[in-house]
Amino acid sequence: MNLPEIVSPDEWETANTRILAKEKALTRELDVLAAERRRQPMMRVEKDYEFQGPTGPASLLDLFEGRRQLFVYNFMFGPNQQVGCDGCSMVVDQLTHLAHLHARDTSFALASRAGIDKLERYRKRMGWEVPWYSWGGGTYGVDLGLSPPEPQPSTDQDGEMFGLNGFFRDGDTIYRTYFTSWRGLEVIGPVWSFLDRSLLGRQETWEDSPEGYPQTAPYEWWRRHDEYE
Repeated sequence: MNLPEIVSPDEWETANTRILAKEKALTRELDVLAAERRRQPMMRVEKDYEFQGPTGPASLLDLFEGRRQLFVYNFMFGPNQQVGCDGCSMVVDQLTHLAHLHARDTSFALASRAGIDKLERYRKRMGWEVPWYSWGGGTYGVDLGLSPPEPQPSTDQDGEMFGLNGFFRDGDTIYRTYFTSWRGLEVIGPVWSFLDRSLLGRQETWEDSPEGYPQTAPYEWWRRHDEYE
């Protein structure tokens, strides 16, 4: 491996201080972006979407659990699949304790096309406490562009897509306020952040790393947390 130069403590402090200055500048840029998000126009949700939860039917309004804000993560789990997506599972493993979101009047839930019985079995296997709902009898995922009109049996969870939607409730009126997918979801959990701050990085082939660093194809190294060797 072509490891970085080994330097004295004073030289290391100087180099690390230079990195921290760049991190602080980036943090300020992210604050500006967050301020812009808070002023982004909203879209009224006109449909009364139907879900099935572990205790029975639920509406999108019910998913707020009385709070003003709601995030719903569309978890790739199609009706023809027996287990949930490994990548989505890694995302959920990294969620904060929901009490911290609740303290800011914000709820969080998962939504998938698979039936509630499959979702509950998998949730218990993974040891998650996060609320999880099936929208398989409705059109929630299709209308939001996260699912094909009909399930497509394949290796990619029946053609389902992952993504995070933000909603706001004003009385009984619901608005869609935010959406992201792909790498925009990395901010949900610390795994990527920790690895980005490590010497070896994520160890994926797309990264700009010194010669000889270990690298494998992206997305292929992760497993469900009970499937690692």
